Amino acid sequence: MQKPIDAYNNVLELVGNTPLVKLNRIVSHIPGEHYAKVEAFNPGHSAKDRIAIFIIEEAERKGILKKGSTIVETTSGNTGFSIAMASMIKGYKCILAVSSKSSKDKIEGLKAMGAEVHVCPAHVAAEDPRSYYEVAKRIHKETPNSIYINQYFNELNTEAHYRTTGPEIWEQTKGQITHLIACSGTGGTISGTARFLKEMNADVKVLGVDAYGSVIAKYHETGTFDEKEIFPYRIEGLGKNLIPTATDFSVIDTFTKVTDKESALMARNISKTEGLFVGYTSGAALQGMEQYAAQGYFNKDSIVVVIFPDHGSRYMSKIYSEDWMNDQGFLDKKTQAQETAINYIK
Repeated sequence: MQKPIDAYNNVLELVGNTPLVKLNRIVSHIPGEHYAKVEAFNPGHSAKDRIAIFIIEEAERKGILKKGSTIVETTSGNTGFSIAMASMIKGYKCILAVSSKSSKDKIEGLKAMGAEVHVCPAHVAAEDPRSYYEVAKRIHKETPNSIYINQYFNELNTEAHYRTTGPEIWEQTKGQITHLIACSGTGGTISGTARFLKEMNADVKVLGVDAYGSVIAKYHETGTFDEKEIFPYRIEGLGKNLIPTATDFSVIDTFTKVTDKESALMARNISKTEGLFVGYTSGAALQGMEQYAAQGYFNKDSIVVVIFPDHGSRYMSKIYSEDWMNDQGFLDKKTQAQETAINYIK
C-alpha cells in the first residue's frame, strides 16, 4: 500500500498562518518588545492573499461565481496578484484595473499570472472615468457573468482579517499584545485585525499609518473628507483619495502620517538590519512605529506587533533601484555612501 504523500493540493492552502518575527537591531532604541507579522510568507507574497481567497470562496458558496465567470478588480498590485493566482487555479478569467503608480514589477507580475491588465492614471479624482475605480466598474458592467471584488467597499475585506490575521496575532503573542501598528489603504487589514484584538482586550492600542497626500488620517480625526489633503505621493497600497467603507475607523485609536522618502529608506534599512526583504508599505509601517516611539507610546512592558504586508521583490524597479531612488532625490551623498560602501579583501 502506497504511503500518503505529505503535500498541499495547491498553493491556496498555504494562505495564512504567517510567522511573527522578533525585530532586533532596527528597534534596539525603542522600549518594549517588537514583532513583525511577515505577510510575505503567503504564497502570493502579501496580506492580500487572505482577502482574495476569502471573498472568492464566499462568492462561490453563494453561487455568484460559477464556471466561466470573470473576476474584475481595482488594485495597486498586490490584491490583483492574489486574485490572479486564485483565478488561475480555480479556472476563472481575471481582469484588473491598476494604478499607474504601481511598480513595473507588480504590473509585469500580474501579466505573468495570466491577468488582463488595464493601467490607469494614478493622479486623477476617484470619480474620473479614467480612474482605476471607474475603469473596473465599467469593465464589470460590460463583461457578462463577471463579479467585481471592489475591495475598498467590500465588508468581506475586513471580515477576512477578523477571521484570520487577528486570531493569529492573538495566539502568537499569547494574548499579550499591547499595540498593533498597520498601514491603512483599503483599511481591511487594520480594521479586521483590530476588531478581533479589541474584542479580546479593549486595551490594545491600534496605531494606524497613513501617507502625506491621503485623506484617511484627517477623516479619522474630524469625520470630514478634505480634498485639500490630496496630492500625489509615491507609496503604494497606503492611503487613499476617497474614504473606503472597508475601513472601520471606530477600532483605530490614532493615525500618524509618513513621507515617501522616510518610508523608502526604512524599507531598505529593514533588509540590511533584520534580513527581511520587505516592500515599500512595510517601510512605511516601521517608520510609523518610529514616529509613535518618538511620541512616547511605548514603554519597557510594551508588546508591539507591526504588520509587514508584502515582499521587496515587488519594488525592484522602485525603492531597491539606485536610479529610481536618486531620481526621487531620496539618496543624498551621505546616505548613498553608507548604503553602497563595499570592503574589498585583498
